[in-house]
Amino acid sequence: MTLHTETPTAWPTQLMLPGQVAAPEGPIDMTMMYVMHHGFRRDLRAFAASAEKTPVTDRMTWQSLANRWDLFSQALHHHHRGEDDHIWPALMDRAEECERAVLEAMEAEHGEIDPMLEASSAAYRTLALTGDEAVRAELAATLKAAVDSLGRHLAHEESEAIPLIQKYIAGDEWTAIEETLQKGSGPAFVIAVVPWLMHELPVSAQARLAAEAGLPMRVVWRLTRGAFARRERIAFRYAA
Repeated sequence: MTLHTETPTAWPTQLMLPGQVAAPEGPIDMTMMYVMHHGFRRDLRAFAASAEKTPVTDRMTWQSLANRWDLFSQALHHHHRGEDDHIWPALMDRAEECERAVLEAMEAEHGEIDPMLEASSAAYRTLALTGDEAVRAELAATLKAAVDSLGRHLAHEESEAIPLIQKYIAGDEWTAIEETLQKGSGPAFVIAVVPWLMHELPVSAQARLAAEAGLPMRVVWRLTRGAFARRERIAFRYAA
């Protein structure tokens, strides 16, 4: 079992973003985790609102939404896979019995969310091709449920699972995990996800993320943010 001996005064100040329920103290800087959570919450709210309000006859907007959904679902799938393959197993080997129940719940909650994502992906593909009101209504209901399900999961993770990361994983091990996850992402995904991460973040959080990520991320953000914002206005035009 690994327990940290650093004094709290040496710990980083944790990021707290809109919608986030907790930012447990500890030696690991969880900025990227919380920024990802912010993006997931932001996106699902926007998708749920647009599913209710976008006319089924506007095929171009539905195609834009389908393309945008692909980015969201890829980011969430990558995030969940990294947790299930690397983070929860590392903690499971060290956690006490009561703590292992939290980690088992994390994987079970992923299993609850994934079918909703698959059903929504299929619905977006259909709506980009046909103006089917029944499919739109079903999508709206699925996304509303997904907002609630993912919201509960992220709150559970922030309040109960992240404290276990802070308790058991050392800084160098966390860096290695993050590097492993980054290696699983191709250049195209990395470029696409930078403006996605930054979108609608508070300015102070944008500055912190850019400073921590370094020059390459700042350059990508500068080059991609305008086009990303234009695509957002098109895809979510009815949900504004």
